[in-house]
Amino acid sequence: MKVQSLWLADEKDEKIQTLNQSINVDVLIIGGGITGISTLYHLKNSDLKICLVEQNIIGHGVTGRTTGKINYLQGTVYRDLVNKYSLEVAEAYLLSQLDAIKQIKRIIKKENIDCNFEKVDSYVFSSKLKDINKLLEEKAILEKLGIKVIDSQTKKGYAIGVTDTYVFHPLKYLRALKKICIEAGKEIFEKTKIYKIKKDQQLYICYTKDYVIRTKKIIFACHYPFFILPYLMPLKTYTEKSIITASLANYKTKTLLSSSNPCQSIRYYQDDHSYMIYLSNSHNICNSLNENKNYKQTIIEANDLGLKPLYIWKNDDLITVDKMPYIGKIQKHNEQLLIGTGYNTWGMTNGTLAGMILSDIILGRKNEYEKLFNPLRTSCLSDIDKYMINVGSSMKGFIQNKLFKNKSWYDEKVKVVMHKGKSIGIYDDGEKHMVYNKCPHMGCSLIFNEVEKTWDCPCHASRFDIDGKCIKGPSVYDISYKDEF
Repeated sequence: MKVQSLWLADEKDEKIQTLNQSINVDVLIIGGGITGISTLYHLKNSDLKICLVEQNIIGHGVTGRTTGKINYLQGTVYRDLVNKYSLEVAEAYLLSQLDAIKQIKRIIKKENIDCNFEKVDSYVFSSKLKDINKLLEEKAILEKLGIKVIDSQTKKGYAIGVTDTYVFHPLKYLRALKKICIEAGKEIFEKTKIYKIKKDQQLYICYTKDYVIRTKKIIFACHYPFFILPYLMPLKTYTEKSIITASLANYKTKTLLSSSNPCQSIRYYQDDHSYMIYLSNSHNICNSLNENKNYKQTIIEANDLGLKPLYIWKNDDLITVDKMPYIGKIQKHNEQLLIGTGYNTWGMTNGTLAGMILSDIILGRKNEYEKLFNPLRTSCLSDIDKYMINVGSSMKGFIQNKLFKNKSWYDEKVKVVMHKGKSIGIYDDGEKHMVYNKCPHMGCSLIFNEVEKTWDCPCHASRFDIDGKCIKGPSVYDISYKDEF
């Protein structure tokens, strides 16, 4: 079994370009997942000088770890939006998801992209009476909004379904868009990390290790923005972690999703081989820190379904307080800083949607969904408790890992010690790999992931390899320890 995303298993060595000089641009896009690449695609024919930077390789972040569903049937989100806002808001969100799906279909057809795009039936299920009642409410709302919904009884219990959803290979799609953008003359710099941003009159100066990018506008298309101010992302979101497996399959199934957490998700994938992709064990990243246990539990669940995983990996999703993304300006009177994030596990549709909205803002065009997903939208007073829960979760992760750095489940290869007044994490596989055991983002103590051999932040999901190189944000700094020990 490979500890690797199925989508990355067929990764071919492609020529990449890194930033090799300081440059001036009109628009800088930070992040090379579905949001960043989709935005660049929609701007590829503009006269603006635009570049995109990605700290790793295009698609190797969250997008390359998803299940690859393109779906508007998203648990009981429409019921939640009706209860939180109104039927009109639920309808607007539904239309946005349907438009995103149409956009993906249009691009795939126009550009003749081979990405295993397939139409599927999708179902949301539950066996719990409370959740079944929620599904019945969801069905009634969808039908009121003109969606034909199927009732079904499955082995998992009662389910509602729709027939016009899709699945695909997300990395094949992104690679194709990357190629199209480069051929259109837009620059993409991979393995290029922005460490710091400073305002200089009407420009922003963005610092990489060796060079700077001066830009008029910035689009933060990274999963979790690396800054804390002015947007206070830790207050407005929490990170949900899930474990995903891919197993060889000799039968095809519908796309399935449980209606409540811990989430279960199943989809079928056909390429040279047939796979069943199973997601489970979803939880707030501040809880259930023993990754070895989390992975084993997911494997047991997969085995109970008759699956024998060949691939296993984890993914992180940013969850917002009102179940809708943040897409647009992050400061009321500042047209220069834009963001797209917080997709609540539905990144394929919402990342595509963000590309449409953000590109329209850059080009000065109106977008009917800009107001709906405005990051500065005001929430009801009832959200205050959710903000406090997010703060409490982060504080829980911060405090408990400051107090107990050596976890009871660590094997003898892993330990955390104090050296010269610094907390040092050590992984010893015959060679000592030493790192600072503190996340540079907000100072949380790190947890060692014994399955993937990484140091992970239990507060906001930054990740570092065994030698301290930052491989996932929001941190932008490494934690390598070079001192004599």
